[in-house]
Amino acid sequence: MRKVVVYELLSLDGVAEKPDGFFAHWDDAMEANLGAVIAAQDSVILGRRSYEEWAEFWPGSDIEPFATFINGVAKYVATSTPLDRAWANTTVVDGDLVEFVRDLRNRPGADIGVHASISVAQALLAAGVVDELRLVIAPTIAGSGRKLLDGLPAIGLESIRSTTSPTGHLLVDYRVIG
Repeated sequence: MRKVVVYELLSLDGVAEKPDGFFAHWDDAMEANLGAVIAAQDSVILGRRSYEEWAEFWPGSDIEPFATFINGVAKYVATSTPLDRAWANTTVVDGDLVEFVRDLRNRPGADIGVHASISVAQALLAAGVVDELRLVIAPTIAGSGRKLLDGLPAIGLESIRSTTSPTGHLLVDYRVIG
């Protein structure tokens, strides 16, 4: 069975919204971590808001390795309204997101990523279909913004890996155990 892996950039106080506002440094360890995450994925689940922002930015970007990855990977968008812009390899999720992801997990393939889409990550975590959390935590308190873990039920986690990058970012991976 494929794994569903949530990869998020967070501030120390858990804010996931607009990480470019609190991520000032990106080092080689963070780059290698991102490279490992995306190398294991062949599809991504996005919410509508993230899709619209990313579909405007990433097709013309040369920020590697993510630009090549996100432009080429299969993208599934959770939305009930038509998308405003086209982007290669995009499919709108028709119907219930959780059921769609459960079905996708049972198809052949690599890991399924959830990137940036806070509401999608929260819905999938609450439904118990996320297998791993891969978090990059900035040594910054954002102070305000949407937090990834707000409003979730109790969820057990097992630490898989944790390290500190040269610029002080925490790279932490958890397996969801219940």
